[in-house]
Amino acid sequence: MQGLRAPDAATDATARTGGAYAVILALLPPVWRTLPRTALAVCGGFGLLLAAIPRLQSGPPDPWLCVNLLRGAALVLGVGLAFLLDDPARHTTATVPVRRPLRSALRMALVAPGAALWWAVALLLVPEGARPPAGALTLEAAAIAVTALAVASAAVRFTERAEPGPAVAAGLLVTAMTVPTVLLPERWALLVAVHDPHWDAAHERWAVVLAAAVVLCALCCPEPVRSWRPRLLARR
Repeated sequence: MQGLRAPDAATDATARTGGAYAVILALLPPVWRTLPRTALAVCGGFGLLLAAIPRLQSGPPDPWLCVNLLRGAALVLGVGLAFLLDDPARHTTATVPVRRPLRSALRMALVAPGAALWWAVALLLVPEGARPPAGALTLEAAAIAVTALAVASAAVRFTERAEPGPAVAAGLLVTAMTVPTVLLPERWALLVAVHDPHWDAAHERWAVVLAAAVVLCALCCPEPVRSWRPRLLARR
C-alpha cells in the first residue's frame, strides 16, 4: 500500500482547470452560431452612420451635435445588445449540463471585443476638432450597453420569454427618450454639454448607473426563477 498516494491538491486543481477550459472551447462554436449577428450588424451599421454625419456636412462641425450623435450611436449599440441573450431554443436547452451563467458570459465575452472596436471607430469618425472627451463618452456608452444586458438578463431570469430582445430594446428606447429629458430633475441631469459646469457631476452619475447595471447583471445571471404556476398546479 506504500505505492498508493493521495492525489495532490495541485494536480486536482490543474485537472479541474483543464476540464473547464475544455468545456469553454467546446461551447464556443455553438454559442457563436447563436449570436444575434443580424441585429448587431444592423444596429452597428446604423450607429456608425450616425457618428459619421458630421463628416458628411459642409462647414465646421457643431460640438453639441457631435456629442449627441455619439450618444445616439451608443444607444443604438445598446439596442443591438438587448438581443444578445435571446435563445429560441431556451426551453429545450434548460437541461444541458452547462449552466446558464457560463453560456451568458461566453456570449458577452464574444461580443465585447467587437463592441469595443466598434466604439473606437465611432469616436474616430467624429471630426477631431469637435470630438467630445473620449473617456467621458465611453463611460456613457458602457453604462448604456451594460444596462441593456442587465435588463435582458432580468427578463431571462424572471420571465418565460425565449426572446426578450424586442421588449428590452423597446424599453431601452422609451427610457432613453423620457427619463433623462423628462423625468429626471435638472440637478440630476445626465445629458449635458461638454463645457457645461455640471459635466463632471453628470459623469459621476453615469458611473453610478454603470455600477448599478453591473450589479443587476451579476444578480440576474443565475438560472431562471421557476414559475409559481407549475408548483401551484402540482399541489392541486
